[in-house]
Amino acid sequence: MKPLALSMVLSGLLLASGARAADADHVRASHAWIRVLPGALPAGAYVTLENDSDRPVALRGAGSTVYAEVMLHQSSRAGGMSRMTMVDALNVPAHGKAELAPAGYHLMLMQPKVTVKPGDTVTLTLQFGDGSTLTTDFVARPANALDAGDEHTDHAMPAMDHGAMPHGH
Repeated sequence: MKPLALSMVLSGLLLASGARAADADHVRASHAWIRVLPGALPAGAYVTLENDSDRPVALRGAGSTVYAEVMLHQSSRAGGMSRMTMVDALNVPAHGKAELAPAGYHLMLMQPKVTVKPGDTVTLTLQFGDGSTLTTDFVARPANALDAGDEHTDHAMPAMDHGAMPHGH
């Protein structure tokens, strides 16, 4: 009887240690959109990720059936020069959020297998550090788009008073 009891206790401990929820279970994706460019040019994908867990979660990349390659990049500007760098991961803080947005972190979508047009929906599978995934629909927007175009974002330019500007007349 003792070996059976010991076996049950060990089994319970193994199950308890593996009971932690996957990183993707704690992440909510919103405002997911893609800026499409003409032809086969790379597209940028942007999304807001919110983590409701007590520990940080690492976004490691993404996959797509529509694009041959998806890479996690960060855009930066220093000394008047813009640059883009591939990064291994983006941390989403515990009880916090991380934004993939133009001029910052983004997913670079390379080599489209089909033509993606504004208004299309493209599904990307976000990949996290523990191997878990989150399938997310991204709405394709035109090349001049600044945001997801939904009611939750407001990047409108303030009105300008052109009458007060000198016009050289």
